[in-house]
Amino acid sequence: MDVSLLRETLLSPPVLSFALGAGAAFARSDLEIPQPIARFLSLYLMVAIGIHGGHGLHETGLSVSIALVLLAAMLLALLVPVYTFFILRWRLDVYNAGAIAATYGSVSAVTFVTASAVVTSLGIQSGGHMVAALALMESPAIVMGVLLVRRSLGSHGGSGTDLWRVTREAAVSGPLVLIVGSLLIGFLAGDAGWRQLAPFTDGIFRGMLSLFLLDMGIIAARRAKDLSASGAFLPLFAIVVPLVNAALGLGLAYALGLAEGDAILFMTLAASASYIAVPAAMRMAMPEANPSLYVSMALALTFPFNIVIGIPLYVWIVRLLWS
Repeated sequence: MDVSLLRETLLSPPVLSFALGAGAAFARSDLEIPQPIARFLSLYLMVAIGIHGGHGLHETGLSVSIALVLLAAMLLALLVPVYTFFILRWRLDVYNAGAIAATYGSVSAVTFVTASAVVTSLGIQSGGHMVAALALMESPAIVMGVLLVRRSLGSHGGSGTDLWRVTREAAVSGPLVLIVGSLLIGFLAGDAGWRQLAPFTDGIFRGMLSLFLLDMGIIAARRAKDLSASGAFLPLFAIVVPLVNAALGLGLAYALGLAEGDAILFMTLAASASYIAVPAAMRMAMPEANPSLYVSMALALTFPFNIVIGIPLYVWIVRLLWS
């Protein structure tokens, strides 16, 4: 791997901020980002990346090739929960297997935002339609996870959660509505709207991302102990499965002829795991599942792995193959 690329990624302010937060938590520091500020940072990142992607989509326009990318993203979000569910069933009950499968089939907007910042800092171009792919990949995995659990239990088994209600809740979840809505704003506002919002959505973006990742580092380090009693299976799953999914994303990106930046972001989406949308949906759809497992796996293991190791690895692989 290109050492200069690895150094540039690992020594970027957002990644260093994440390391600072994790180090502070492990040292038992009282460093903490107040929850109202952390929530504002999360909302800001959703809006900023949505508007940025909408503007990029406005510039590139809609085409058959973009539609194929979005379709491939949705198919991947449906495929991952299926194969991971049957792997997890070797060691876990049906509820926890379904929740974790949905977690790894869905995506992490913050991982995507971090990868976008890395791609931009390296001077690699990417299309706004990747934000649309992010939005489209979030909900299908949740529905598929519930379907797999209901199928395993039988039509009358489990908690009796109404599938339509679950689908609707996933579709109107706050993060998804904000991403899709901001994407539409950026698309409809065009160049004039982008120029007005650029100081807010672009100028301060990396600083806000650094603050957010500082908070995420604190939370991830504190969540790490939740997996200590699970043995080696789930921690190994939380590292190996993202790499397998990244390989699937790489194959689709190559087959679709994506540009370098889009391929990196597609791999990142495939490798990420949700710790916002899925936990909110699983609390309603499958309260029998243990949140300390699927939340901790995504937040304490997969998220740091992708930030520190995964994204530089995906950049290196794409650059190697595409060159």
